[in-house]
Amino acid sequence: MTLTLEDYRRFYADEIRFVANLNASALVEAFARVPREKFIGPGPWRVGSAEVRALSAAGIGRATYVTVDEARHLYHNVVVVLDEAGDINNGQPSALAHWINGVALEPGNRVYHLGCGVGYYTAIMAEVVGPEGSVVATEIDSDLATRARENLSTYPNVEVHAVDGGEFDPGNCDAIFINAGVTHPHPFWLDRLSEGGRLVLPITLATSETLGAGLMTKIVRESDRFSAQPLSLVGIYSCKSMRDPELEPLVRTALTTQALLKIHSLRRDEHEQDATCLLHGKGFCFSSAELDTK
Repeated sequence: MTLTLEDYRRFYADEIRFVANLNASALVEAFARVPREKFIGPGPWRVGSAEVRALSAAGIGRATYVTVDEARHLYHNVVVVLDEAGDINNGQPSALAHWINGVALEPGNRVYHLGCGVGYYTAIMAEVVGPEGSVVATEIDSDLATRARENLSTYPNVEVHAVDGGEFDPGNCDAIFINAGVTHPHPFWLDRLSEGGRLVLPITLATSETLGAGLMTKIVRESDRFSAQPLSLVGIYSCKSMRDPELEPLVRTALTTQALLKIHSLRRDEHEQDATCLLHGKGFCFSSAELDTK
């Protein structure tokens, strides 16, 4: 029996389902449908372990990659190099799947994706929201944005902008996925969330000029209030326009003391800092206080 790429893609989707603990069958099906090789570009490809790369970014060891020339080898839970000199890759599928699962997409949703790269995970989200939904994506690297626009040209419900996502107003959204490290949520992102809208973003401390490490965080709008919860640890590229130098030491403290793991809400009201304030900034506060359900 000769396995087809569709067979490998199905096995890959099942692998991602279990590794990322996915509870959305539509998301699993999207991983089984979208051809990763179309987005990565022609082979041969350089693939590697996300864990080894993360250790390398932390100064432990050196990132190594394996060269493969068959598309079937892309259907594993590995990163694929896009620019080895620039240390840019396509992302670890299970990590991205877990975060997208956190955005809880539904058919017909309008989604904003900051940091779309070559558009692979944008296509995954477009598949989930379906033709009645839409995805607006931004990518600050103009070359990657051009590739993403070409890769996504068959999706009439997707638009790609080659801009700094931190300075882009996405309009009203049901879901927002920020794929670059920030020190705080942009007021735009919170304002543009619909009732019940979900925002997933990485709150990170800078570990180098381009990288950061921290906590992937989920925020849900409930009328004029916002619940919040941690999703996972994360190492990720930084969104430079969304990094406030005054917040950097506060973020570092909140992360290194693990205080941010206790988040239950995001407050936007004016209030004096108290024991429930985990990361208290201008116009926002990650808090351990739970929302009053009365």
